[in-house]
Amino acid sequence: MTQAGAMTALPASLTLKDAQAVLESLRQSLAADSGDTWRIDAASVAQLDTSALAVLLECARMAAAAKRRLQIVNAPARMADLAHLYGVDGLLGVEAPEFKPAANVGESQPQDIPTVPILR
Repeated sequence: MTQAGAMTALPASLTLKDAQAVLESLRQSLAADSGDTWRIDAASVAQLDTSALAVLLECARMAAAAKRRLQIVNAPARMADLAHLYGVDGLLGVEAPEFKPAANVGESQPQDIPTVPILR
């Protein structure tokens, strides 16, 4: 039977500026957590960039080294979209909803595209 330890919460901001401090805090959290599954709650993340993915990939590496499973829960849509875009959603266990482009993407016809005169 797999046991899950306490859930670790990510901060509201996870950008390049925050990455090192957040990663250090997560290292300490992993060391203090005794469950077979390391659960990280991303619900409070409101500001993020691709550094968030780098931090979470390092968490996946740390969990694997500790022979534990990583589970990211409550990932905001932007985080899930970035993980899907970079192809790491499966590695992180972040489930992205099916990507649906804007309705007009790929539906334009040549006659619909406005021409702009070039002044010489």
